[in-house]
Amino acid sequence: MVYTVALTGGIGSGKTTVANAFSRSGITVVDADVIARQVVEPGQPALDAIVQHFGQQILHEDGTLDRRALRDLIFSSPQEKNWLNQLLHPLIQQQTRHELESASSPYALWVVPLLVENQLQERANRILVVDVSLQTQIQRTMARDNVSREQVLNILAAQATREARLSIADDVINNDGAPESIIPDVARLHQHYLLLASQAVLQEKA
Repeated sequence: MVYTVALTGGIGSGKTTVANAFSRSGITVVDADVIARQVVEPGQPALDAIVQHFGQQILHEDGTLDRRALRDLIFSSPQEKNWLNQLLHPLIQQQTRHELESASSPYALWVVPLLVENQLQERANRILVVDVSLQTQIQRTMARDNVSREQVLNILAAQATREARLSIADDVINNDGAPESIIPDVARLHQHYLLLASQAVLQEKA
């Protein structure tokens, strides 16, 4: 499989901004959140199973999944959350593996918000953490999702701590500033990852 760099970070850290910067350098980006949405699109077996389990209440009128309604249902029920994870995680992992194996660039960027929480770090060759301050996370998430400070704090409490993510990082990009401030870091790391990927190929051939 292609040399894989896992990119992770807490909510509101700007993972998509960083991933897009790597994508502009021609790097294949495999995003776990995108895949998670794809496996529950109308017509997919997973959506049928979710509706059968939770009922029509978790659907919008157009037949698409009402994510907020589903989130509300499982947030207070570890048992229901576990059921949903057991349904979706194997499907997400299967599609992720397929996309990584199909990557056409020298290395692939695998965007995994819950890398630490799901203990997936061993599946990547390198870990890149997008790091921001707690205040930045709160402000960005409130503005982006139109939610209260309390709701953001609840989400943060359910995620791995900043310290836990940094403890497994091989590389860190600080994204507290403007979007363009990360460009030099991405350019530097891109060259570094190209070198690491080529060295990995040589080791495989040796």
